[in-house]
Amino acid sequence: MSINVSYLCIGVGAPIMDSIAQVPESFLQKVGGAKGGMEYLEAPQMEGILLELIGQLTEVPGGSSANTVQALSQLGLPVTFLGKIGNDSTAQTYMQHFKQAGGDTSKFKKGDLPHARCLSLVTPDSERTMRTHLGAAVTLSPTEITVDDFKGCRHAHLEGYLLFNPDLAQHIIKCAHEAGCTISLDLASFEVVHASKAILKDLLTNYVDIIFANEDEAKAFTGKESDYAAMALELSTLCDIAAVKVGKKGSFIAQNGKVISIAPQNVETPLDTTGAGDAWAAGFLYGWLTGLDLEKSGALGSRLGAEVVQVLGPKIPAERWSLLKT
Repeated sequence: MSINVSYLCIGVGAPIMDSIAQVPESFLQKVGGAKGGMEYLEAPQMEGILLELIGQLTEVPGGSSANTVQALSQLGLPVTFLGKIGNDSTAQTYMQHFKQAGGDTSKFKKGDLPHARCLSLVTPDSERTMRTHLGAAVTLSPTEITVDDFKGCRHAHLEGYLLFNPDLAQHIIKCAHEAGCTISLDLASFEVVHASKAILKDLLTNYVDIIFANEDEAKAFTGKESDYAAMALELSTLCDIAAVKVGKKGSFIAQNGKVISIAPQNVETPLDTTGAGDAWAAGFLYGWLTGLDLEKSGALGSRLGAEVVQVLGPKIPAERWSLLKT
């Protein structure tokens, strides 16, 4: 299906204000839950943790899919975003930052609750453990989204966290598909994979063109241990392209029964892995949407991922973008 394109990519997900703190391992024991994962919290739980971190927080606009499309915008592609903002000053700050990054804000929905927040707890090994309160973002419903939201968009990039609400995720994917978009899905976390196994295979087989997964997410889906090429190949039997990201070990991209290995971009002193996967997806999608081959697209993904782990938070500094465009 041909479409009249105004935006090369529309991101879909939760527009979240990120709060980031560097913490010792002992702090994670107080918080509870699995290290390296993501869990949802109620407002009182989030407020309690934030109170313990006063003076230690860095705040930046985030959200997995939003990070990816903002990076695409910085690389020069026309992008837009579909998600639900809150009714407070945090929501207004978020919108201002999104516009400043070059993104279109016309498709944002507005809610009656406070804006969503995500707390990233970064331990000395640079691993990040996330705790999220979705606020207004979680009230996004299928009745607010139609095929028209995706008209004029060539590609739709969805964050896996949407799969925690299967009715919403399936409706969004079907609307994007009906509008003629190609679709990519970032699996987001191993918890997402475990929670969505009942629908995930069908979505990948019938609607998704590109799947992004890290080693934990790919392992949760395939059951394979350490054989990352085999993980990518299995995922690519369901959709056209599968990318498995393995941090310092690089990445593996599979298509049509073949897999290529992408060398990592070495970083001597990584500070924070928050947003690294989102940046990798942005680099790959930029290459893929502009006609580069899989190897060059993957290499650009690695380059952007390496840039973002050198700063606290999911945003590459403005002065670095001119170098990344060369």
